[in-house]
Amino acid sequence: MDEILIVEDDSTIRRMLRVALRAEGYRTYEAACGVTALSLNDANAPALILLDLGLPDLDGMEVLAQIRKEGDTPIIVLTARTQDAQKVAALDAGADDYVSKPFSMAELLARIRVALRHHASKTAENAGIYSVSSLTVNLDARTVTLDGATVHLTPHEFDLLKTMMENPGKALTHRFLQNAVWKYPSTDSYRTLRVTMASLRRKLGDTPASPRFIATDVGIGYRFVGE
Repeated sequence: MDEILIVEDDSTIRRMLRVALRAEGYRTYEAACGVTALSLNDANAPALILLDLGLPDLDGMEVLAQIRKEGDTPIIVLTARTQDAQKVAALDAGADDYVSKPFSMAELLARIRVALRHHASKTAENAGIYSVSSLTVNLDARTVTLDGATVHLTPHEFDLLKTMMENPGKALTHRFLQNAVWKYPSTDSYRTLRVTMASLRRKLGDTPASPRFIATDVGIGYRFVGE
C-alpha cells in the first residue's frame, strides 16, 4: 500500500484529500505546516508527497528544496499561485508536477497514478534502453527507432529526447531542458530549444495539437506523455 504525505494547512482540503486517497487504497500522513512535513517525511519515507506552497511557517518552496536534497520522492505541488513563473520556479526546484487550486480530484488522482507509475518504472529501468510503445532509444548506441524504422536525430535532438524520456510524465521547464541539453543558459529566449523541439516532434510524427509523445505545457515547458 503506497503511503502519501499530505502537506496542506487548510483543514477542509486536507480532509477532502484524506478521504479521497484512502478510498483509492492509499495510506496517508498529514502535516499542516512545513516543520511537521519535514519530520513526517524523514520518519515515514512516503511514496509521494502532495505539497501546498502556502504554509504558515516555512515557505513551501523551502520545504520542497529540503525534501529534494534528501531523495527523489515524487512531489506534486498544490498551489493557488496562478502565475506561470511561480509554477516554473517550483518545477525547477524539483517538483515533479503541479495542480492548481481549485482542482479536480479525478485529475489529481490521475496525476498521482502517473507519478507513482513513472517513478517505479524509472527505478527499475533497464540501463541504457528506453522503450515506450513503438519508440525505442538506445543510450549507449545513441540510436532511435520508431515503428521499426530508424529515426535520424541530431546530437541535440537526441539529448532532448533522452532527457524527456528519462523524466516521463514530469513537466520539464524550458530552463531545465536548456541546461540538460546545451549546458549553458539560453541567450535567445529559448528560441533554439523551441526550434530543436519542433524538429524532433516532426521526426517522431508528433504535433503539439495531438501529441503522441511530447506535450506542451504552455508558459512552462514540455512533458513526455508516451505510454
